[in-house]
Amino acid sequence: MGNPSSSPLFSRFSFFIISLFLLRSPAAANRLLLRLPSKPDPKNAAATARWLAGQNFWGVLSTISSDLGGAPFGNVVSYSDGLPNSGSGIPYFYLTELDPTAKEALKDARSSFTVSEYPLGTCGNTDPENPSCAKLTLTGKLKLLDNLSAEAKYARHALFTKHPEMKDWPIGHNFKIFSLDIENIFLIDWFGGPKPLTPEQYLNYGKIQGYLSHDFLT
Repeated sequence: MGNPSSSPLFSRFSFFIISLFLLRSPAAANRLLLRLPSKPDPKNAAATARWLAGQNFWGVLSTISSDLGGAPFGNVVSYSDGLPNSGSGIPYFYLTELDPTAKEALKDARSSFTVSEYPLGTCGNTDPENPSCAKLTLTGKLKLLDNLSAEAKYARHALFTKHPEMKDWPIGHNFKIFSLDIENIFLIDWFGGPKPLTPEQYLNYGKIQGYLSHDFLT
């Protein structure tokens, strides 16, 4: 009897199952297509934080809302910290003042940005709030970049590479590039509370790994 796994029918069925899985799980599809690196050891806080920032596609960006009397306002946004597997650790955003986030940030730059391991598909059946399913919050000031600066050019390339659809967003909406000037880091990647991690340690991890070669990031 021949090997059933070598039959055309089995191959078509396997392709169907894999395709169905990827369609139902975009995060899993991204991991498969981009061959994303494995999660770092939880003992390495800087590596884990940079992994979360580099591999995610979106997060929750919170600003201070003047319309809500100074209450925090969280908004789901797309972002990029650089080219795949060679990011800067600095989140860049493509925002329009037609949306509350950019409008409020230009009044009060205080902001925080949160990403989770859960969308990456590596938490398995673990609940997103479980400490072993890592989460990262970067707090600081949301800064509008000079559109002609070297950093804006780098950020635009990073954003459009990770989110190709952005290139076709309406010109009339006047999208602008923002970056988060990181002042504080909150990381949970295992039991025992938040890991101590300074912005310098977080950003220098990329330099140690040889990721960065841009003057504006040094």
